Amino acid sequence: MDFYRDENATARRVLGSVALLVRGVWLAVIVCLQAVSTPAHADGGSPFFQVTGAESGVDALPLKSTHVEATLTGVIAEVCVTQTYCNEGSRVLEARYVFPGSTRAAVHAMAMTIGSRRIEAQVHEKAEARRVYETAKKAGQTAALLEAERSNIFEMNVANILPGDVVTVELRYSELLLPTDGEYEWVFPTTVGPRYRRSATAPAPTGKAAGGAAPAEDATDGAGRASLTPYYTPIPEAEPVFTLTLDLATGMTPSFLECVSHRVTATEGKKGRTRLELPPAEGPAMNRDFILRYRLAGEALASGLLVDEWKGEKYFLLTLQPPAKIEPSWIPPRDYVFVVDVSGSMHGFPLNTAKAFLRELLLNLRPQDTFNVVLFAGTSRVLSPAPLPATPESIAAGVNMLQQQHGGGGTELLPALARALDLPRAPGIARSIVCVTDGFIDLEAEAYALVRSRLGESNLFAIGIGSSVNRELVERLARAGRAEPAVITGPDAVTRELARFQSLIASPVLTQVSTEWAGFGVHDVLPPALPDLLAQRPVMKVGKWSGPAQGIVRVKGITGEKTWEGTVDVSRAVDLGGRGLLAQLWARERLTELEDLYAISASAHREALKQRIVELGLKYNLLTRFTSFVAVDVTPRAPMDEALTVRHPNAMPAGMALGEDVPTTPEPETFALIAVAGVVGAWKMRKRVRGMLTAKRPSRDQHALS
Repeated sequence: MDFYRDENATARRVLGSVALLVRGVWLAVIVCLQAVSTPAHADGGSPFFQVTGAESGVDALPLKSTHVEATLTGVIAEVCVTQTYCNEGSRVLEARYVFPGSTRAAVHAMAMTIGSRRIEAQVHEKAEARRVYETAKKAGQTAALLEAERSNIFEMNVANILPGDVVTVELRYSELLLPTDGEYEWVFPTTVGPRYRRSATAPAPTGKAAGGAAPAEDATDGAGRASLTPYYTPIPEAEPVFTLTLDLATGMTPSFLECVSHRVTATEGKKGRTRLELPPAEGPAMNRDFILRYRLAGEALASGLLVDEWKGEKYFLLTLQPPAKIEPSWIPPRDYVFVVDVSGSMHGFPLNTAKAFLRELLLNLRPQDTFNVVLFAGTSRVLSPAPLPATPESIAAGVNMLQQQHGGGGTELLPALARALDLPRAPGIARSIVCVTDGFIDLEAEAYALVRSRLGESNLFAIGIGSSVNRELVERLARAGRAEPAVITGPDAVTRELARFQSLIASPVLTQVSTEWAGFGVHDVLPPALPDLLAQRPVMKVGKWSGPAQGIVRVKGITGEKTWEGTVDVSRAVDLGGRGLLAQLWARERLTELEDLYAISASAHREALKQRIVELGLKYNLLTRFTSFVAVDVTPRAPMDEALTVRHPNAMPAGMALGEDVPTTPEPETFALIAVAGVVGAWKMRKRVRGMLTAKRPSRDQHALS
């Protein structure tokens, strides 16, 4: 009996250990699954960002409202954004809020109002502005600091918001509106989508990257703070108020006017003005971009020349409409490479839309065209090592490859772009790379640098899909690729954008484009060279000029088999009367050019480029990655050691829920394999232990004989 007692005790201990192992494996599975579904940068599921020691639900959300006033005149938008912060608790607060802006915005003014006191912000080099802000914060003064995390992501800091304080911060910017096929679009982004961040141990992208480019953390410059923004699922009664009023001052009633994102009211005014209003929303309004589209009566386009003078310098903006589309039969064979994001953030609507979009593009290829498909998430894979002819069999293989995807894993765009750029192609055939993504990545500057350095004679189109697409990535990728961007924000936009994009990539309208300035003394013209023009998209150039406003501007190009020429009489230019808008827009274009150069330059040249960006920001009162706005109320109001810091959350983009954010962990399939292997291993160990015990146990007959 002692033998059985000892043996049973041993068995219980061994089987208990096995049970613990099995439970551990299942716990690991659960943790792995949670790691896949937990947002990389989202903190909690509450609509408030709680602070230890703060009053629950009171101190946690200091931003109360955002109001936008916009005026659209021709191809220029003037925008004023007013953010109201209010401390309804009993503690002194410092508020931090990361928010998006237009990718073309020239932010040139900021002001802070406390009660009846209004303080105009000053622009300083970024480190100096931060020093001024921190000094004011420690002195108990209310201060506001506006910094650029990226060219379209800003961080507002407001220090020493006393209990009961109402602080308003205004920022003003202008931007260019570029119509396509006669249709204008104005976008006001409302939330910053989370960015996928490659882990510190992940390998760097392979291939011929831009020589001498800076490491990721330097190139993105400050992306870390933006990427740590908390997120919340919008709840109507708890969301900050978002209102917007917009004046269309085009001089004529639009023939088509549609807000595709929000419910607005429209009122016709005098002299062709139309006023739109977005009242306080009945539901979440700041979880998707505000998008307005319109056409002018009679299909009119704002062609011609605008001139202005600011601080002793003269500026111009040229807008010229190219010819209509050419006959498809004139277009030579083309090769297409479709680079498609199938990561976790694309799950659902974005990926389903990408599948439908790419399927139609593939089915509309001509027999003389060739194509390939590259899919990417944490890794990438390609349909074929060489271009495939656009036969029914090849197209079916491409469609089937896409249909098998469900979305999962990280967003390693750089290796996928490198792979696409390395694919072989036949000589003499124009290649178009079509990149489809929501843009939720962190290494944006490296992507622009890679495309610029290795594109060669190809061009790259970028398509963004999602309710709050990273427009900066989409638009700047397309610009680096000498092509055009497209953004699909909802199911209703799929058909329209598909038709537009098909016509866009099918044929260039104008090639070998050149500009002549006969008798008009221009300099510092941007862009210095024009790419092939696609669809009905106007030529736009901004620059400086001297001397009298006289002469002729000629734009020439090849359309199909013919030469086309468009002219503008300088003497008929519209003078803006010293408003400074063209100066700000020219500076914004120059800033974009310098930032792209900074991203791809070797370390030895970066300091000089940084100094040029700083000088540009200081001269034109412009927010840049190296200059910031700071406003300080010099009256001491509170000791800073009592204050709490709160980081205001952004609404999770519509269609993306908390728990469906961009994972920084390995692919879900990897976790599944680990889990299955662990369970099988535990089962085999348990079976082995049972076999050992059975082999050692004596039979009852043997026991009786003993």
